[in-house]
Amino acid sequence: MTWRWRYENANGGEVSAADLSREVFPSQADAESWLGESWRDLLESGVEQVTLLDGDRVEYQGMSLRPQE
Repeated sequence: MTWRWRYENANGGEVSAADLSREVFPSQADAESWLGESWRDLLESGVEQVTLLDGDRVEYQGMSLRPQE
């Protein structure tokens, strides 16, 4: 299995920028740990939400990177 994040704007459109990491991870836990360390950088790069993919299958989608108030 190959886990990866799809980076999205607030409307769910994919954000593509050369400076965004396109890492793949061996497990869901590795992907989630990486996001926990990187979400602030992604938000500063224009990413508003993310979708976690396992290959082509969506594990969950539309997870906001904005802190809850």
